[in-house]
Amino acid sequence: MPTLKLADLPAIRFLRHREYMRTFRLLPLLLLALVAPPALSDDLLVTARATAVDLIQRLGALLKKEIAAGGPDSAIAVCRDMAPGLAGDLSRKTGARVSRVSLRTRNPLLGQPDAWEQRVLAEFDELAAQGARPDELERSEIVTEPQGRFFRYMKAIPVQPLCLTCHGTMASIPDAVRTRLAADYPRDRATGYAPGQIRGAVTIKQPLDHPG
Repeated sequence: MPTLKLADLPAIRFLRHREYMRTFRLLPLLLLALVAPPALSDDLLVTARATAVDLIQRLGALLKKEIAAGGPDSAIAVCRDMAPGLAGDLSRKTGARVSRVSLRTRNPLLGQPDAWEQRVLAEFDELAAQGARPDELERSEIVTEPQGRFFRYMKAIPVQPLCLTCHGTMASIPDAVRTRLAADYPRDRATGYAPGQIRGAVTIKQPLDHPG
């Protein structure tokens, strides 16, 4: 065993000091890794995505059921009456505002896209035109507005063959549906779509600041 000399003590103290300092620098990072919860936005994204998919799937199932039972013009009532009810149920369940928006609105009474939604919808259209799959387009962001902070999410709604019953070209829309649309929505802008285009999007707005 080598003999420790007095001249070696300063070097030993210096090395130990460096080890202690390295440990102290790493300690906050180690503690943060142990106690920090998963990223808030990740949890919100998973919930929002599931909510949007749920709404799209339930709405599609309702459309098929009503068209089979009452004919093509029955689809109008699904989007006008039943879809807002489905979105309202999901809003109450999640505590977020859940709705559908489009740049080509059929019923303005159901709401218009705000500035953030308009920007995202325009991005979706551009990406789809470049070849992106519409059913994979989504966007999430935490934004600060005058009312507080919000988690915002949108998922594109692609035009499916079933959608063309009410949203296709005038030549492809059944006569009964055209007559009903002309009577109910004289300023309708939601026709002329083709499969694969983007009809609109599910939009979700979750408040992050709790009063009090």
